[in-house]
Amino acid sequence: MPGDLLLKMPLQFEPLRKNRFLLRFPSDIGISEWMLQSASRPSINQGSTEIPFLNTSTFVVGRYTWDTVQCTFRDPIAPSASQAVMEWIRLVSESVTGRQGYAAGYKRDVELEMLDPTGVCMQKWVLKNAWPSVTNFGTVAYNDDSLADITMTLVIDYAILCY
Repeated sequence: MPGDLLLKMPLQFEPLRKNRFLLRFPSDIGISEWMLQSASRPSINQGSTEIPFLNTSTFVVGRYTWDTVQCTFRDPIAPSASQAVMEWIRLVSESVTGRQGYAAGYKRDVELEMLDPTGVCMQKWVLKNAWPSVTNFGTVAYNDDSLADITMTLVIDYAILCY
């Protein structure tokens, strides 16, 4: 009976909440935690390798890749999130000169922390070697008084779930 499942749930059960998180960028990037509006958690795709034999197949794991991480930032007047984001983009590719940076210069580790009700980190992901691949500085409209935002796609080499 479905009601019995709830009776067996421990009283101390407290789920992680989607609105209790921090995304921490290295200080040299200049993006503060409070600028963030939303972010996706890491996602992995594990490929499969087929082993055909006679009229059937079995499968073993193949190559795996980590998906991109999506972030949305609020864009305050000061300090400017647009300026901080653009400085990181310039480390990757500089539109004025056409130069591109070395990976060692633009890749950064970013930390995603899920918090408990008191603000203590309960789950920590390290997004290794992250860099901005797609950044959208949003739209503006005279009939829209909502907050200006920036969306960014981070490419990561891999993610580590620390705890």
